[in-house]
Amino acid sequence: MSQTTTTDIIAGRYRVAARIGSGGMGEVFRARDQVLGRTVAVKVLPQELAARPGFVERFRAEAQAAARLSHPNAVQVHDWGSSDGSYFMVMEYVRGRTLREVLAARGRLQPAQAAAVLSQLLAALEAAHASGLVHRDVKPENVLLTAAGDVKVTDFGISRMAEAGVPGQQTSSDLLGTAS
Repeated sequence: MSQTTTTDIIAGRYRVAARIGSGGMGEVFRARDQVLGRTVAVKVLPQELAARPGFVERFRAEAQAAARLSHPNAVQVHDWGSSDGSYFMVMEYVRGRTLREVLAARGRLQPAQAAAVLSQLLAALEAAHASGLVHRDVKPENVLLTAAGDVKVTDFGISRMAEAGVPGQQTSSDLLGTAS
């Protein structure tokens, strides 16, 4: 699959419905899991990145690291694989907006709402740290808010394992992330 479109079925299972975002490690699509009958988000690694040394391994490591994390305020990873030469990660679909979008539309959050968002964000990061994961790219674009006010942290793409000496992971001296 050279370029993912809304007519694609990934791995014979995930029917792509719409492009919903993009980031440093690929495009994200809303799709329908035809086996389990649920809506999911599918991140597809661009082929130009897959051709570069280390990117497939990094993408796989992102999927495995995020899949280890089970917390109500962290987006869950359901699957990872390759199909027709493309690599993909299947995640929980969150209906909502990024914190960046909410702030752009409304301006500042009210103090009580800001405290609720921060509390849930910190709970997700605490769970990540307890499982040995450091996010390294917390920013408004990686914080999703549902209409009910629930927070979901996403995009562990440049996370690292906190244990020293994990092969294929960055060291604490590496500078990664996005300037916000």
